[in-house]
Amino acid sequence: MDLGVLRRWWPVASVTVLLAGAAFAAGHSSLGASRIPPASDTIPYVPDYPSAEPAASIPVEPRNGAEATQARIPPWILDAALVLLGLAVLLALGYLVWTLVTGALRRTTRALPVARARRTAEGTAREVVAALDAGLVELDDRSTDPRTAVIACWVRLEETAQEAGVPRLAGDTPTDLVGRLLRGDAEAGVPAIASADVLDGFAHVYREARYATHAVDERMRDQARAALRRLRGELATLATGPAAGVPS
Repeated sequence: MDLGVLRRWWPVASVTVLLAGAAFAAGHSSLGASRIPPASDTIPYVPDYPSAEPAASIPVEPRNGAEATQARIPPWILDAALVLLGLAVLLALGYLVWTLVTGALRRTTRALPVARARRTAEGTAREVVAALDAGLVELDDRSTDPRTAVIACWVRLEETAQEAGVPRLAGDTPTDLVGRLLRGDAEAGVPAIASADVLDGFAHVYREARYATHAVDERMRDQARAALRRLRGELATLATGPAAGVPS
């Protein structure tokens, strides 16, 4: 059974059980003493033995007195129990209605399409240029491992593609995702900013750094840096502002 269903309905079930227990207890509880049966109209024969002293009279409780000794539940207790039962029923019904309404609202909200603002080529180019600049700075740091630096640069481009709204399709390779970022995706509202083949050099270096078992040397670092600079030079015609300057 789904745990979400249990968490949603256990308060209603608990209140129902409590109400049933309270009703059962109210119907079978009794605080009164048993009633004394009335005296029989037929008086048994008692032989009259002579005695020096008269027999002491035996007190008999009157019938009305026996009825008066029966304990009764005060009316205010019954009224309070009915009020509590009514409140419990109202709370259970209120919780049930609240659960149904909030569930319907969540389903409706999830079903509503999210309008995505259409991006401009200039804005997308600036974001990609910023990612390229960060990658070039990392590649220029000779203290970092070349394999790690190349992979980090490509992952940064993937993150930029996702932030730009490029959807990741089933069966996509990392090259496909970044390629759609450059070529554009009309359905996602992402404009084209560069030709995808300009990334071929860096994509080759990335695949070798990611999947090859041999060591990644400084030569591959230089190839990755040259490919990123070539891509950045093509995007610089679109990007504006401080991000357009080529880092030294």
